[in-house]
Amino acid sequence: MKIQENKTFEQLKVGDAAQLTRLCTVDDLYAFASASGDHNPLHLAAYDGDGDGLAEAVAPALWPAGLVAAVLGNYMPGAGTQTRRADLAFHLPVLAGEELTAFVAVEEKRDDGDLLCSVEVRRVVDNALVLSGTVQVTPPSTHMEFDSVEVPGLIVQRHRHFDALLEKARPLEPMPTAVVAPEEPNSLSGALLGHANHIISPILVGDPDKIAAAAAELGADLSGIEIVEARSHGIAAHRAVDLVVDGRAQTLMKGYLHTDELLHAVLRREKGLRTGRRLSHVFVMDVPGMSRPIMVTDAAVNIAPDLETKADIVQNAIHLAHSLGIEQPKVGVLSAVETINPHMPSSVDAALLSKMAERGQITGGLVDGPLAMDNAVDLNAARTKGITSEVAGAADILVAPNIEAGNMVAKQLTFISHAEAAGVVIGAAVPIILTSRSDDDASRLASCAVAALHAHANKGKIHG
Repeated sequence: MKIQENKTFEQLKVGDAAQLTRLCTVDDLYAFASASGDHNPLHLAAYDGDGDGLAEAVAPALWPAGLVAAVLGNYMPGAGTQTRRADLAFHLPVLAGEELTAFVAVEEKRDDGDLLCSVEVRRVVDNALVLSGTVQVTPPSTHMEFDSVEVPGLIVQRHRHFDALLEKARPLEPMPTAVVAPEEPNSLSGALLGHANHIISPILVGDPDKIAAAAAELGADLSGIEIVEARSHGIAAHRAVDLVVDGRAQTLMKGYLHTDELLHAVLRREKGLRTGRRLSHVFVMDVPGMSRPIMVTDAAVNIAPDLETKADIVQNAIHLAHSLGIEQPKVGVLSAVETINPHMPSSVDAALLSKMAERGQITGGLVDGPLAMDNAVDLNAARTKGITSEVAGAADILVAPNIEAGNMVAKQLTFISHAEAAGVVIGAAVPIILTSRSDDDASRLASCAVAALHAHANKGKIHG
């Protein structure tokens, strides 16, 4: 714990100075908006203030002023300081991403026991003056040395990684998507949401009466959207696959039917969508506070995968990561420990997968394991355990030992860490959008975007 001390009126002299440097981030501005109630879009990266076509986050004037307050309250005079008056001039706007230094100097010791301090805030990159003025404060009456106060960290619950994926997907041509049995409101609304955002172009395959009833419940207009009649779920799945085989659709989307029924049609031997690689499911997760999206696999298809299946699961996830713009994804193969234990098969499989990647049997990414969950995603945990690895603490992809573990990791991130999750099945000739009835609109839309990006990146390829 860092020891801090304040200074009383008697201890300070004219010319004494202090400073601090701080990076302004978009998350800082969201936290400021939440605390102050100032939701001006200018400050939340939602406003094109200078007409250049780019939305920029401009800090409220009181944000750099707050840096002055931090110097006064933390360093000089320090704990116990009370601000009486401030006369500030604001010279330049502060944008998210800029680093600032706040300066405070004692200018006058007044007869009433107050201090008059000159203050400045400058941009670090060019020393440009952002703020200047004077502040009158009453310094603490008692000198103290104390442990610095630990303030709980704040995590802004926004999903910027999914926002970035949507921005990448929207300029593309909407992906023709066969939606299988969208016969109740939740399954239909996901397809319509992707359509409204110009990410997919849905072809609805199922019972027209049930689809119409679901649309009526949503208050949705299906004008201009093709409907292919199929009176049973099995027939709908096969007709949707036919649309892909015939080149009319480039992705599939699961509606209101069992996953097994859909995958049975996908894997049919005659005119199916097999590629020679096993199918696997990937959750692409946007976890608030994480610097990168996290992919979790396999949480929905392979129940107890053997080593050969796990190799396909890893390769599938690497290919998906490439489609999302991750050039060399880092793959952490999970177990309960980070050392090989012959009595723990998941640790042995993880080590073998790592060696397979070294020998070129798995390509396109860095693979390491076994890794426990903590040292796969947290660099400090990895360092504490003494793990030297390019993957440890920085994994983009988490490979679970079995479906139970994968499902638990994904659900915990969703319901405890407030992550949004996009779900797709890959390994077939086209990606399959797999959403749940409990998914919200953000997850459904992100699932469409992930599948569209993967399909677009792999047009003409047969590795799913």
